Amino acid sequence: MTAPHDFTTEIDGRAFRTALGRFATGVAVVSCVTETGHALASTVSSFNSVSLDPPLVLFSLANAAASMPAWQRASHYGVTLLHADQADLSNTFARPSPDKWKGVRPLEGPVTGVPMVPNALAWFECEAYRQVEGGDHTIFVGRVVSMRTRMHADDSPLLFFKGRYRGLAREADPVVADDGLWLHGW
Repeated sequence: MTAPHDFTTEIDGRAFRTALGRFATGVAVVSCVTETGHALASTVSSFNSVSLDPPLVLFSLANAAASMPAWQRASHYGVTLLHADQADLSNTFARPSPDKWKGVRPLEGPVTGVPMVPNALAWFECEAYRQVEGGDHTIFVGRVVSMRTRMHADDSPLLFFKGRYRGLAREADPVVADDGLWLHGW
């Protein structure tokens, strides 16, 4: 079947990944503590808000991850939204390693003690709410039980676009969203 206007119905894995990379995202580190007390963490760009009432967020992890069984049994998660100057930490938590927290003094969630990356933009401490099968990934939905937001003049997110880290351009006069704009229903 030929699709009009250069669309394709042949969904090649590499081309699909390239097309998805055209969607700019922030970068987050998700974390949990295993039943034996080992702290796990992984860098994700799949973080998203789900609901305000109840307060829900989501992220997904590849089912092929060696630590997937531990993630699936975790009762709590931490989500840290990285600052623009934390690309090195993003790389650290993205690579396989038995001790990704080596050299990092984590911020502990006040409710569950789940570890989170310090000096970031925002932190969400979550209790496990639901897991959803999503092809070769599992989608984890967490109910936020505590949060913290950094409020510094130099706050700028670490962004990911077309397979590279990016930053916000400094604009002399940033465009403010219209109060009546409801992006994603917010």
